[in-house]
Amino acid sequence: VPKFEQAIGEAYRVLKPGGKFLCLEFSEVNVPIFEKFYEQWCMQVIPRIGKAITGDRDSYQYLVESIQKFPNQQKFAEAIKAQGFGKVTWRDFNGGAVALHSAWKI
Repeated sequence: VPKFEQAIGEAYRVLKPGGKFLCLEFSEVNVPIFEKFYEQWCMQVIPRIGKAITGDRDSYQYLVESIQKFPNQQKFAEAIKAQGFGKVTWRDFNGGAVALHSAWKI
């Protein structure tokens, strides 16, 4: 989603009061040893696997680049709060490579 703030706002609009927003997204790795491995994996391996399976390296290169541009956990949580949600939290998985954000429409 290129305009994630707009997407969060739309989620807020369509949820009923008391509705829960969940977003599972690639995020910022917070384990230093894993961080270098993960970066190498993303930049070197994912596009190659994409090309081998689908014949389309460019789409998988774009995926990796979009992951790198996505805000970290704290900034994404702030964007969710800015759209009006409350009780905003997140849980990291795989050293922060993936984060599950949750919030409630109050």
